[in-house]
Amino acid sequence: MAEQLFEKVYNPDVLSCLANLSNDEVFTPPDVVNKMLDMLPQELFRSPDTTFLDPATKTGVFLREIAKRLIKGLEEQIPDLQERIDHIFHKQLYGIAITELTSLLSRRGVYCCKNASHEFSITHFDNDDGNIRYKRINHKWDKGKCAYCGATSTNYNRGDDLETYAYEWIHTSKPEEIFNMKFDVIIGNPPYQMTFGIEGGNSANAKSIYNLFIEQAIKLKPRYLCMITPSRWMTKTAQGIPEAWVDAVLLSNQFKIIHDFENASECFPGVEIKGGVNYFLWDRDYNGKCHYFFHQSQEKKILERFDYLDSKNAGIVVRDPQAYSILEKIEKVDGAYFISQDTNFSGLVSAKHFFDDSKLLTSNWTGYKNKSDSIYSIKYYLNINRERTFRWISSSQLPKNIATKDLHKVYIPAAGGSGYDEQVLGKPFYGEPNSVCSQTFLVIGYDPKKHNFTEEQCKNIITYIQTRFFRYLVSIKKKTQNGPRGVYQFVPIQDFSKPWTDEELYAKYNLSQEEINFIESMIKPMDLGGSNND
Repeated sequence: MAEQLFEKVYNPDVLSCLANLSNDEVFTPPDVVNKMLDMLPQELFRSPDTTFLDPATKTGVFLREIAKRLIKGLEEQIPDLQERIDHIFHKQLYGIAITELTSLLSRRGVYCCKNASHEFSITHFDNDDGNIRYKRINHKWDKGKCAYCGATSTNYNRGDDLETYAYEWIHTSKPEEIFNMKFDVIIGNPPYQMTFGIEGGNSANAKSIYNLFIEQAIKLKPRYLCMITPSRWMTKTAQGIPEAWVDAVLLSNQFKIIHDFENASECFPGVEIKGGVNYFLWDRDYNGKCHYFFHQSQEKKILERFDYLDSKNAGIVVRDPQAYSILEKIEKVDGAYFISQDTNFSGLVSAKHFFDDSKLLTSNWTGYKNKSDSIYSIKYYLNINRERTFRWISSSQLPKNIATKDLHKVYIPAAGGSGYDEQVLGKPFYGEPNSVCSQTFLVIGYDPKKHNFTEEQCKNIITYIQTRFFRYLVSIKKKTQNGPRGVYQFVPIQDFSKPWTDEELYAKYNLSQEEINFIESMIKPMDLGGSNND
């Protein structure tokens, strides 16, 4: 009877429906959870001593699916079903809910009752929480920001009637004291970001926090860590994640398996997560190559490799294995050009906010003039109503990098596309001497000490940017709308005394017809008409 009850109340269809409700705190479908559990050594589910923790439970789906495996795996050791259930839920499964609502949902999904002490709970606890706890935590404010997660007091210093989103797991320096025990497996789907100032999961003002959940879990030294997160950390395009953290994680060589999905909807139907998602198995006692599976979106292929994540010492994961052969051919001609900004195209590209400061030349600034005169004589490129245009400013309105004003240069939008569109970049254009730009654009050829291009060279640079070859190499790293200088890391520098075509570049680097076809299937010719942001 108990076994029939257990099977009846554990209906995966309910949690499958919940999987599509959120872009920020994404609920995990049961089939994805089971694929993640398949990566773990299966003997873990045949031991009555294995302990599991989900530090960011939302629906309880991870704990529920683990329970199902343990119930089957411990059948011989603990034959009585109720005794087995009691042992598993009291001694092996633990969760920390991210909100009060998800604590109730998780207990309902795991214990079949929102209160673990209720008579209808599938296993009885002496307290309402059972082993799925929720504790309201306050942020620790330091100069207007939380010292733990970086949340701003403006947005998250709330009254008692609203959630603080101060997740318990990452708001303590001693996570081991939460349950006063060690865990063999820490597993889950952590919240991905904190949104500052603008509601919505894809805000440009959002700061990634899933790395904090990973970091905190590693501090506890579990045997295994298994999580599903955005993949942007691999290419260092995740806002708020320190590059040093990515370097340390990659160089640890403790990732044993990664399944990386170019399109997040393959894991979370109907949910868009820029840059895709991945789930991984981190092994405390492992040091070696990673079994890496890249789930390609366009061609619906799973490409596999067994190698170190940063096998090229580029500081990132080259996610698509098909890019490897192309990069290796470029290396044969240009050496390890991508190691240093001095030897790749990123060294020609300015940082963001190159001319503007907090007051002048920002996107909302309107101190320019429509006509030039003796004072307002500097040409100022900006976007108005999403169209590129220009106005005029005075030298007193140019807050920094004044010497760049007089260079021949190229401007290119700092953001463009979706991260997976076939054009990759916005259209570049020539920046004549005595011109500057708003924060909408980056400057190519920005350093008067290093770059002294002619007008002809600038126009030749533009022909290079327009090639599919150039934009494909950018796409290896550019997985979101934002296109900072770092996304140009894999683009080699050319001789800019001449214009460039794809055919010349394919020939220079000895690309095969298969590689050419692959590039051209991914990248379309650059549309030279229409809006600057096309």
